[in-house]
Amino acid sequence: MDIREESLKKHADLAGKLSVVSKGKVDDMHDLSVYYSPGVGAVSAHLASAPDETPIYTGTNNSVAIVSDGSAVLGLGNIGAKAALPVMEGKAMLFNRFAGIDGYPVVLDVHTADEIVATVKAIAPSYGAINLEDIAAPVCFEVEERLKNELDIPIMHDDQHGTAIVVLAGLLNSMEIVGKSLDQTRIAIVGAGAAGTAIAKLITLYAPKSQTLMVDSVGIISSIRTDLNPQKKQLLEFTNRADINGSLDDAIEGADIFIGVSKPGLLTTEHIKSMSDKPVIFALANPDPEILPELAKQAGAEIIATGRSDYPNQVNNALAFPGIFRGALDNQVSKITDQHKIAVAETIASLVSEPSAEQIIPNVFDERLVGAIAKAIK
Repeated sequence: MDIREESLKKHADLAGKLSVVSKGKVDDMHDLSVYYSPGVGAVSAHLASAPDETPIYTGTNNSVAIVSDGSAVLGLGNIGAKAALPVMEGKAMLFNRFAGIDGYPVVLDVHTADEIVATVKAIAPSYGAINLEDIAAPVCFEVEERLKNELDIPIMHDDQHGTAIVVLAGLLNSMEIVGKSLDQTRIAIVGAGAAGTAIAKLITLYAPKSQTLMVDSVGIISSIRTDLNPQKKQLLEFTNRADINGSLDDAIEGADIFIGVSKPGLLTTEHIKSMSDKPVIFALANPDPEILPELAKQAGAEIIATGRSDYPNQVNNALAFPGIFRGALDNQVSKITDQHKIAVAETIASLVSEPSAEQIIPNVFDERLVGAIAKAIK
C-alpha cells in the first residue's frame, strides 16, 4: 500500500491520533470528592494566592501547546486550521513518544500577527510552553518575537529553530569530515523563508567569519535589489557582507556548502561541479529534495543530507525539539536563547562519535538524545 493511502486509512481507523488519559482514578465518591468538588476548591484557592505554584498542582509542568494557523503546513502551503490538525496531532505524538511531554494541538482560524498573539496570550495560562508550528513568514517572526517578550514561558517556532539547530549540528560534523572550518566557508542558502532565515542567523552566530549568501526566487539577496520586503532587507544585516549581486548560479559557484529549503529539482549536477572541493549538500525540500542524493553523489558531493527518512542524514526537527522542551520544562527556563540553540546543536553533533559521510547526525530514535539535550537547556 502506498504510504499516503496507508496514512489516510490509519487516521480514519483511529479517528485521530490522540486521547486524554487521567493520571488518577475516579472509582468511588471519595475519589470524586478529592479530584473534583469539594476538594479541588482547596487547590484553586491555594493557587489564587500562590499562582507561581501552578506547575506543582497542575499539568502545566509537562504540557506544551502546539499552535498553528495552518498557513504554511509541510509543503502544502496555506491549507487552513482544520487541515493542519493532523500535523499538530502528529507533533503531539512525537512529544509524548520521545520526551514524555503532553502536547496539545491548538489550531487557530486567524492569520494576522495581532490575532495570533492575542489568542496565544489568552490561552497561555493552561500550558507550560508554546511550540509555534507551520505559521508562514513573515508573520511567524513577529508572532514569536512578541510572544517571547510578553509571556514568561518558553516560546519556540520549531520550523525556524528546530531546523536551524539540526542543520548546524550536521554542519559541525560535516566540517570535521571534509577538513574545513565552518568559519572559513562560503555558504549558499536557497530559500529565504522561516527556516532559511533561522539557519543563516544561527550559522552566523556560531561562525561569524563565514560568508553566507541568501537566494530567493529572484536571485541573491543584496542591497542593489529594489524589490526586497522588510524581512529580506534584515537578512543583509548578517549575510552577503561583500554585497554580491547575481543569480542562483553565481551564489553556488565556489561555495563550500549548499543548503536548500526551497523546492524540488532546483539544484543541478552542474551546480555541484561548480562548487569548491568536497562540497557539502543539504537538500532539505520535502518531500522531494532540491536534488536526489544519487545525482548529487555522481556530481561529486562529499556529504549529502535531506529531509527524508529513506536516505542517510535525515535533517529532522524531532532530533531537537523534544529534548529542548523537556529541558525547558524541567529546568523552569522562561526563554529559549541563542546560546541554548548552539549548545543543543553541539550536543546533537557530539552524539556521533565517529562522523562519516553516511552519518553526520544521530538517528531520531537514539535514546540518548532527549536526556543529553535537556541538560543543555539551563
